[in-house]
Amino acid sequence: MAVSSSHMRFTFECRSDPDFSPPPSFDNLRRRNFRSSAGSGAAFRGVSSLIYRFPPNFQRQLSTKARRNCSNIGVAQIVAASWSNNNASNPAAGAPAPPAVSAADAATVPLPVDITADEDVVVSANDAVAAAADENGAVQLNHSSYSSFLKSDASKTIHAAERLGRGIVTDGITTPVVNTSAYFFKKTADLIDFKENRQVSYEYGRYGNPTTVVLEEKISALEGAESTVIMASGMCASIVLFLAVIPAGGHLVTTTDCYRKTRIFIETFLPKMGITTTVIDPADVGALETALEQHNVSLFFTESPTNPFLRCVDIKLVSELCHKKGTLLCIDGTFATPLNQKALALGADLILHSLTKYMSGHHDVLGGCISGSTKVVSQIRTFHHILGGTLNPNAAYLLIRGMKTLHLRVQQQNSTGMGMAKILEAHPKVKRVYYPGLPSHPEHELAKRQMTGFGGVVSFEIDGDLHTTIKFVDSLKIPYIAASFGGCESIVDQPAILSYWDLPQSERAKYKIHDNLVRFSFGVEDFEDLKADVLQALEAI
Repeated sequence: MAVSSSHMRFTFECRSDPDFSPPPSFDNLRRRNFRSSAGSGAAFRGVSSLIYRFPPNFQRQLSTKARRNCSNIGVAQIVAASWSNNNASNPAAGAPAPPAVSAADAATVPLPVDITADEDVVVSANDAVAAAADENGAVQLNHSSYSSFLKSDASKTIHAAERLGRGIVTDGITTPVVNTSAYFFKKTADLIDFKENRQVSYEYGRYGNPTTVVLEEKISALEGAESTVIMASGMCASIVLFLAVIPAGGHLVTTTDCYRKTRIFIETFLPKMGITTTVIDPADVGALETALEQHNVSLFFTESPTNPFLRCVDIKLVSELCHKKGTLLCIDGTFATPLNQKALALGADLILHSLTKYMSGHHDVLGGCISGSTKVVSQIRTFHHILGGTLNPNAAYLLIRGMKTLHLRVQQQNSTGMGMAKILEAHPKVKRVYYPGLPSHPEHELAKRQMTGFGGVVSFEIDGDLHTTIKFVDSLKIPYIAASFGGCESIVDQPAILSYWDLPQSERAKYKIHDNLVRFSFGVEDFEDLKADVLQALEAI
């Protein structure tokens, strides 16, 4: 980089600590594309040990392009190149000696910065702000220009929030993990500026982390959202959502088919706050209209597709009904992913994901998120900061890494899911198949309108009892018997055993969880291998 003034241009480099070691070789400087020049024609001679200290957030206020050339986060120390000529110690007659510059002067004078990288970009500390804060001070990167060259979701999963730089100073292609629980201010005045919204910064690990912000911005780009908040799990996101947007004594509408732990929280904990709930069939629009008329409904929360029967909600229609009554609509799109369904574009106010599933895709990390408008997400974020449930930055890194293959994995799982659903539906030992890509699905036409793919999860009923179904599952060789779905490895389970075994059969039947129900999450294994394995397991019963 080169810092310019009216008198000279000198090269600087960001350091983690003041560096009083001998000057680096010219070859090393050339390797990093640093250059120096001076209007007076002074030749480059070397790098001095003089350290100029800029304000603590100087780097954060540089353009993202500029910060790519720096090497450490949280540092604002500039190593300036010396200027000299053959008579540096005795300036030529008539040539005024360069004025002495103090660290304080350097910290107060706005200097333009000339960036030498793949291309030259000129920015200044005053007008190049790489980050902004939402209403409650959370750092949000500003990458509005992504739309100019990242046209497809496939490209966004890889490059969004990273290709144009991020709030972490690095030359690395991959986003680093920032392991810290707190962030320091160099002086009290900086802290006061931060508290009074004149300065953007991080403060405490529970309130934000640079690695996590990259993940948030990547998801926002995929969902077309203004803001995203990341939490420790999908269940954590659901609970924070309910507590943040439904007031004490408020009313919630949800659907019959949903993740059981969500239902338990709604039925067991929300009543303690005086919150009442109406439960409707996912396709019963009339029941939704009645609930909206009879109650002051704060939130309609539903999965689409649902767990485990993959029912679909007409997002566009129900959003119109909700908005007429001032009701928020949140869609849990975990089974769809942002690649198969754009809930916000269809009219939803919020979209929630368990990042543990497809988004991670590797069965190695937990996470959850909520995306939507800055106004509503800020309300949720504030409550999240109070409750905790913070995602570890190492987990955020794993999620960023996992999302880079999301489009490849989902394409394969869409294809395998569709192919296996057809095979299962045609098999005499399968009683019924639940998959929105099949014409037999009750919301097939709706799914075709609002989804571009139907995912890798197929639920079906074996033509037999509990023990026959157990024999089928135990005969499979490829999938693991486990909870979760959406990962590279195929997973199979019997919901009656995995999720509802504590209930008697009669109680399970109320939720249509019969003993012969199987939920199969197809991974990214070869289709023919999975097909052969499923068919041999069916032949074994």
